[in-house]
Order: sequence, then structure tokens, then C-alpha cells
Amino acid sequence: MLGFAGLMGILKIVMMALAAFGLFDAAFRREDAFRAADKQNKVFWLIILGIALVVSYLFSLLSILPIAGVIASIVYIVDVRPALRQASGGNGWGRRRGGSSSDGPYGPYNGGR
Repeated sequence: MLGFAGLMGILKIVMMALAAFGLFDAAFRREDAFRAADKQNKVFWLIILGIALVVSYLFSLLSILPIAGVIASIVYIVDVRPALRQASGGNGWGRRRGGSSSDGPYGPYNGGR
């Protein structure tokens, strides 16, 4: 029975880590990226992922609430996060990776030369 309890403890930590990662990621995404990706708004995902984190901490793994929280976390990580990255053109946190401020969508803008 001790091995089963250890496995359940590891699963609980993994579930909490998924929810925490999703919550952290959603908190640092821009609001307009959610609209551009045609997903639910930022506040919706912050609430859902926050509830998933709390539920995965408070309840045992054998109830339905932590399972619903894991499903919500997986949906955010697998579906929403890639759409946000694509809509915001990179990492989505408001920072550009490399390039210049004069770069256009197809390369550097050189003033028509």
C-alpha cells in the first residue's frame, strides 16, 4: 500500500505542476493575444487554471474535480498556448527574439531600396 500512496503522491505533484505551469504561462500572456487567437479571454483561463491548481491540491485524485482540473490544464497547454504563441508571433510575452524594430513581416524594411 505504501507504493500506491507514493505513486498517488507523484501524480498529485504532476497535476499541480501542470496547473501551475498553465497558470503562470497564462498570467504572462498579453490579453490581445487571446482575442487574436480566438480563444476565451485571459481572465477566464486564469480563473480555470487557478481553480485547477487549488482543486488538485485539496482533493484526492480519486474524485472527479482533480481530473477535470487536469483536463483543463492539458487543454490550455496543448491547444490554447500554441495558438497564443502563433497569434503573438513568438513567445507571446511582449518580447521579440532578435531582429530590429524596423523589421517587417517578410524581413527588414530598408526604405524601398
